Amino acid sequence: MLFTGAAAYWIPDLRSAPSGMTSVGMPDLKFRQAESLKGQKNREATLMEKLADALERVNSVIGNTLCWAALLMLLLQFTIVLLRYVFGYSFIFLDEGVLYFHAAIFMLGAGYTFLVNAHVRVDIFYARNSERAQAWIDIFGHLFLLTPALVVLIWFSWPSVRGSWAILEGPISVGGIPASFLLKSLIPAYCVLLLIQGVAAFIRDVQKLKGVSA
Repeated sequence: MLFTGAAAYWIPDLRSAPSGMTSVGMPDLKFRQAESLKGQKNREATLMEKLADALERVNSVIGNTLCWAALLMLLLQFTIVLLRYVFGYSFIFLDEGVLYFHAAIFMLGAGYTFLVNAHVRVDIFYARNSERAQAWIDIFGHLFLLTPALVVLIWFSWPSVRGSWAILEGPISVGGIPASFLLKSLIPAYCVLLLIQGVAAFIRDVQKLKGVSA
């Protein structure tokens, strides 16, 4: 502050001016626009990450549930062996129960396996590439390999599934579990769960590309 008689004049200290301020202390318009655009991109990224989290949560819950299904299948198989070879009893519906458990674990667990990246990968050049190149390879696979294959599988299996539900198709064998329509329903369920995880993985890879290029 400089005082001349009764008048006072303020001289701004440019060293203490915040970043993005002009020499006269006014906000820089370009700086504000850049900050606004950056904030908008961050909000969009956060929304996409939340969507990916929600999609992945579906397969995560199913995968954790199927862990108990595997234990139940083991106990059921043990019961079958015990009844057959110790007590001399055999029940077809128990044998089919193992089949149902086995099919459900593998078909419904495919999405969870995709989530934890535990599917068999025949890697020729993928691991040698950069993170950006890997993301592009994954995106290509999601869009042109995984999605079309699952859509075709749903398309050709749906008439059989629909017909089975229409008549509430019974057991595979006489005396078995009267719910073949549920067993066939695992096919579209398998496809849907993999598609859900495919969308989540696609979002992750797009965000990864943005992060690498940033």
